[in-house]
Amino acid sequence: MVVGTQWGDEGKGKVVDWLTDHAQGVVRFQGGHNAGHTLVINGQKTALQLIPSGIMRAAVACFVGNGVVVDPQHLLQEIARLEAAGVEVRSRLHISESCPVVLPSHVALDKAREARRESDGSGKIGTTGKGIGPAYEDKVARRAVRLQDLKHPQRLQAKLDEVLDLHNFVLKQYLQAPTLDPVRVRDELLAAAESIRPLLADVGYLLHQAHHRGDRLLFEGAQGSLLDIDHGTYPFVTSSNCVAGTAAAGSGIGPGLLHYVLGITKAYTTRVGSGPFPTELPTDQPGTVGEHLSRVGQEFGTVTGRARRCGWLDVAALKRAVIINGVSGLCITKLDVLDGLTTIRACVGYRLDGRELDVLPLDADEIARCEPIYEDFPGWSESTYGLTAWEQLPANARSYLQRVGELIGAPIDMVSTGPDREHTIVLRHPFQG
Repeated sequence: MVVGTQWGDEGKGKVVDWLTDHAQGVVRFQGGHNAGHTLVINGQKTALQLIPSGIMRAAVACFVGNGVVVDPQHLLQEIARLEAAGVEVRSRLHISESCPVVLPSHVALDKAREARRESDGSGKIGTTGKGIGPAYEDKVARRAVRLQDLKHPQRLQAKLDEVLDLHNFVLKQYLQAPTLDPVRVRDELLAAAESIRPLLADVGYLLHQAHHRGDRLLFEGAQGSLLDIDHGTYPFVTSSNCVAGTAAAGSGIGPGLLHYVLGITKAYTTRVGSGPFPTELPTDQPGTVGEHLSRVGQEFGTVTGRARRCGWLDVAALKRAVIINGVSGLCITKLDVLDGLTTIRACVGYRLDGRELDVLPLDADEIARCEPIYEDFPGWSESTYGLTAWEQLPANARSYLQRVGELIGAPIDMVSTGPDREHTIVLRHPFQG
């Protein structure tokens, strides 16, 4: 199980791609195409949003579990892009027929709500505008259109009538936004159904069979633990559970299959969208650390292209993520971005209302008032880019990583020193440890 331990964008896609060399199946279990994983293979960059990162490895089966919300149009576009690049997709991609469908009206609601929040001064949450939140709302309200409905046109029509009637009422009467044509929405879904139906499967049972064959399975988390709907910085979170425990419910297997949880974290911290960020640094001032992290780390969102907010590593936040996920080991990514900094800082706790805390609070308002407590480390001038052995790292880099592991309470099993799958240091292999 690979899970992000920050606010997403930790480099999970590269790590999943690297681990897939040792697996026969890769599973997505939550989120939707609001997630973005960028892979660099032999210098070629590929951005994936909905399809598991394992698709870039020939002969690896890819599964999209029932916990994922699927936009049919985006799914087909992503498949087409991969096929145009020479990647064989359809025989290896299995999508749960229980996945809720992201409708065009969900997208309209998402964007209209953000616009209303901005106009009335309440503040945008910072969603991607992809309709993910409204789709999950309909799932919980038991009115969602699911992919299995694409097999039954009359049932699809009846469910669309109900949900679009509600969506159009809210769009027009409450949000003063344009409504959608139900006939056009239906026709677009029926057209997409012809290509999607062959991909639908009983994913939970397929995973059960794969496990009993002895296949190695890799569960790929999206977003990050601090964006979890229950455990993140609410309300500035995503609309799904994205911690390790969700893998079972979101794919239809028992939790006993999750033998190892690999937590992914950058050597510093980033965040996209609104919400509290205790270690944030300004990124718009040339020559500052924040500007260095943004520029050298190329910190722009895979899905939205938005500039990411950047700051020092927040160990206290990582401790919360390690606890929530039951992390077995950590992978530290983008270590090379810290090359050349004279001093490197890590937040080891906070001061809040006269108290000292060593773990991230649960209340977003309290997090916003937290004053970071830093521990400083000497930097290094040598390049770590592309290194593949622990002994090759500068002494100060090794000391920094060792101290981070001590503070967090979880071993560092991998270090990523560049975007390519080969730029990886392995101290303990997740499939062999």
